[in-house]
Amino acid sequence: MSTNNKPANTENNNQEEVDLGSLFAIIGKGFSNFFTFIATIFKELFHLIISVFLFLKENSVKIGIALIIGLVVGLFLETKKEKTYASDLMVSPNFSSGRQLYDNVNYYNDLVQQKDTLKIQQTFGIDKETAAAIKKFTIKPIRNTSDLIRSYNLFVTTMDTLALQDYTFKDFERSFADLNYHLHEIHVVATKNNVFEKLGEVILASVVQNKYFNRVKELNNENLDRTDSLIRGNLGQTDSLRKVYMQVMLEEAKKESSGTSIDLGGQKASTKELALFDTNRNLNAQLSGILNQKSQEYEVINVISNFQPIGYEIKGVRTNYAFILGLLGAGFMILFLLLVQFNTYLGSYKK
Repeated sequence: MSTNNKPANTENNNQEEVDLGSLFAIIGKGFSNFFTFIATIFKELFHLIISVFLFLKENSVKIGIALIIGLVVGLFLETKKEKTYASDLMVSPNFSSGRQLYDNVNYYNDLVQQKDTLKIQQTFGIDKETAAAIKKFTIKPIRNTSDLIRSYNLFVTTMDTLALQDYTFKDFERSFADLNYHLHEIHVVATKNNVFEKLGEVILASVVQNKYFNRVKELNNENLDRTDSLIRGNLGQTDSLRKVYMQVMLEEAKKESSGTSIDLGGQKASTKELALFDTNRNLNAQLSGILNQKSQEYEVINVISNFQPIGYEIKGVRTNYAFILGLLGAGFMILFLLLVQFNTYLGSYKK
């Protein structure tokens, strides 16, 4: 019996060895193809880089001439260009007044773009020359991650847990608009450096004097003042009660030291005194929160830093005509040469 089983076992072992050999061959071929693919990518990338360098070398004279022409024209325009100055106003809007502030600043910028000098004069109460010197109004948020996290935490505490299951932090971040940030910067550009001082008051007044925002501010301030007074009154009461319980505990201690065993509730007084201590600490924390809220929300718009009376001059490579036109000249020449080569390739491709 055992003699008959041997050839079968040998045949099975040979079959398994063949299967394993085929498997390893397939795996080896797969790795070989993968590494060949990676090598091909690097080879093509190297070929592309060399082709770029060859193209630049062959056309360096033409590109250089275009670059020099752009630089010369840019330098000429730079000498003729008026100097520009800028100043910044940093604010923190409350009661959803940021929307109106953005709309107003964009409106002022539209007046500048339309060169409506008369309307700018009337709006800001300035002379014609000063109005004509203003070149741009912009407003943007000061993006801060802490604003996003703070808003998300507030959102989580006010929403139902079930509703938050399918709403992640990423979803909240995508829906977080520029208006939701705490600080915003108003940027004004002009060709005179002393036109900024009067602008801030007018820009803010257009929002601060809004009846709706003023009414919301008054109601909010009344509520904060009432809460402040209530907490201070409660603090006074807890301080008085703590003094009473301290006196009771002192009297009880004197009686115990004189040998009497009568309990006037000293332990209960001690427990209540500790509870009053916790209450006092909580009230102080609430008062601190109210004071912080009052410091931030007592006005429709908080001014963090006002326009500087004398603006700073705008300088830098990005505003330099020589740099910009030099790059444009070289870029257009490269594009033109590429189009010529592409056209030549299309002609030879037909043939």
